[in-house]
Amino acid sequence: MNLPFPLPLQPSRDKKTLRRQLQAERQSLVDRHQRSVHLQEVLRVWLIGRVENTIGAYWPIKGEFDALPALYCWSEAEPDRRIGLPVMDRETKQLRFHVWYPGCPMEEDAYGIPKPKDTEQFEPGLLLVPCVGFGPGGVRLGYGGGFYDRTLATLQPRPLTVGVAYAHGFVPWLEAEPHDVPLDVVLTEDGVHWQHPDI
Repeated sequence: MNLPFPLPLQPSRDKKTLRRQLQAERQSLVDRHQRSVHLQEVLRVWLIGRVENTIGAYWPIKGEFDALPALYCWSEAEPDRRIGLPVMDRETKQLRFHVWYPGCPMEEDAYGIPKPKDTEQFEPGLLLVPCVGFGPGGVRLGYGGGFYDRTLATLQPRPLTVGVAYAHGFVPWLEAEPHDVPLDVVLTEDGVHWQHPDI
């Protein structure tokens, strides 16, 4: 029987295929701008209760949520607050965070993603982590490179990790693999999706 409309795609159980599916979905969301506006508000309100004054963020790619406008508003409220963007160490494949501010000098990394050029390095107290998908209990599906897991394994003290994603990326059966570091919090445009009880 041929249906006159397409059925929604079921999330693939193969992680490589699932990543492609979720990225394609995210880039084709017709209301992505509206979702982004809501997630900006969720993030700004959530940050009000936090004591950290250094945040590691990311430069948005492939339809990811752009957290930088909300973080810039956050940084303007207190003079000692700093935002950082990742710079990859080619040898260790770990991320270092360098100060970012609107208009700061930038250059492209090996993947063509803008990064701060010659700004101060610091260790973030809170780390915003983009998610391709996410599951129960802070499980994150990234791009598969392992950069965040390797970085978090070495940062001491470990920063609070906050995943940001659009709600379409929730995959109920997603489970952590041995090397995965679960997120402490997951925020979507609908609000706080999950937060570790100790936070």
